[in-house]
Amino acid sequence: MMYRKTLSLFFAAFFLFSLSANAQKIAFVDVQEILENIAEYKEAQTELDRLANQWRQEIAQEYDVIKGMYNRYQAEQVLLSEDARKQREDEIMNKEKQVRDMQRDKFGPEGALFQRRQELVQPIQERVYAAIESYAGERGYDFIFDRSSDSGMIFTNPQYNKTEDILRRL
Repeated sequence: MMYRKTLSLFFAAFFLFSLSANAQKIAFVDVQEILENIAEYKEAQTELDRLANQWRQEIAQEYDVIKGMYNRYQAEQVLLSEDARKQREDEIMNKEKQVRDMQRDKFGPEGALFQRRQELVQPIQERVYAAIESYAGERGYDFIFDRSSDSGMIFTNPQYNKTEDILRRL
């Protein structure tokens, strides 16, 4: 009976030890807070805000031009021939299309603002992620999460990637 109790305690201690030896180290960081404390990032954000405001003003001015064209058309519409009305309507529609294209070129998914953001901010983000990866390697972290975004993990120890195992099972 005593032998069983000792053996049970031994296995329990061994089990607990093996669990703690295999435990992964997990941490989280707030990447947004890190970025906001980097002067270069603040300068980049200021430039991006300035550009966005400038382009918004230019687009607003173009819409004012369209509004003026439409108001003139409304006032003169009764005096215009059918062909002249059609020509004015086409001019207004073409101007609207130009402004929408301008808006897409500046603010669209692959627009100038996105490209400028890539030029200015991406190198800073890459430095931050490299610092996080270096820190994780030095301190033995297996996973680091970003609490400031929905992206989740920003560093993982490749030994815990089991994608290939699952692919092999399929």
